[in-house]
Amino acid sequence: MHPLEKFEYCPRCGSHHFVENGVRSKKCENCGFEYFMNPSAANVAIIKNSEGEILVTLRKQEPAKGTLDLPGGFTEIGETSEEGVKREVLEETGLNVTAVHYLFSLPNVYRYSGIELPTLDMFYECDIEDETVLAANDDAAECMWIKPEDIHTEQFGLRSVRWGLVKFLERQK
Repeated sequence: MHPLEKFEYCPRCGSHHFVENGVRSKKCENCGFEYFMNPSAANVAIIKNSEGEILVTLRKQEPAKGTLDLPGGFTEIGETSEEGVKREVLEETGLNVTAVHYLFSLPNVYRYSGIELPTLDMFYECDIEDETVLAANDDAAECMWIKPEDIHTEQFGLRSVRWGLVKFLERQK
């Protein structure tokens, strides 16, 4: 299902004459308001410890509950992507990020409440303050350090995280 199918009424005037206007938008035939469905900003952290292992979490909630993941999540209104990745890492792992280094971005689709939401996932390599305070919180059921050579991307439940890990690991060779 395309996410715009759930929007039946114009958010400006409330008219039911809110119709498809191409692949990315709907337009109100009553007041002329046009709504575009653009991707939501999300971020992903790749964190290495002093041994060169990568921090991996186990997803506590759907989508992809019980599969492996990397810390990250959606950027909130009013924050930069870099601020968002720092906040998400802290919420999920208790780790304080001291530096954020942009790597690349990947388009993704995030299935939530029966709707496939387009996202743009930005990947960062993050430096942390103290790896000994690691603790699973929030969306993470468990946190673990895994050697890069022991990572099997098919065990990661979210498509963009799998692709991002493949891309990151290839760059490390």
